[in-house]
Amino acid sequence: MTLRRVLAGLIGLPLALLIVLFAVANRQDVTVSFDPFATDAPALSVALPLFAVILISVMGGVVLGGVSAWAKQGKWRKEARRRRVETARLEAETETARREAAVARNMALPAPTSARRAA
Repeated sequence: MTLRRVLAGLIGLPLALLIVLFAVANRQDVTVSFDPFATDAPALSVALPLFAVILISVMGGVVLGGVSAWAKQGKWRKEARRRRVETARLEAETETARREAAVARNMALPAPTSARRAA
């Protein structure tokens, strides 16, 4: 078992148990209203268990926080993309220069003569 799985079990299991206990303890319905003017009979309202309202709010906050963080990191992703393109260009340029240097070395070597072979 990896350390990650052990930590996930040590943290995840009690957290899941707390969420289940919270849901069981808060089953009563609450009315969530989106009509600020008619408090006695709101036009836009829904009755949900209290735990559902709270858990949906928490999940919505996590999603909004993730989207916000992703949006703020856009400039870093753009910079990383630019550097990847530049790195690929420089690697291709380096490989071309290596090939040209190898060709130049092969052309600069003196051709073997028969006198050298005989000696």
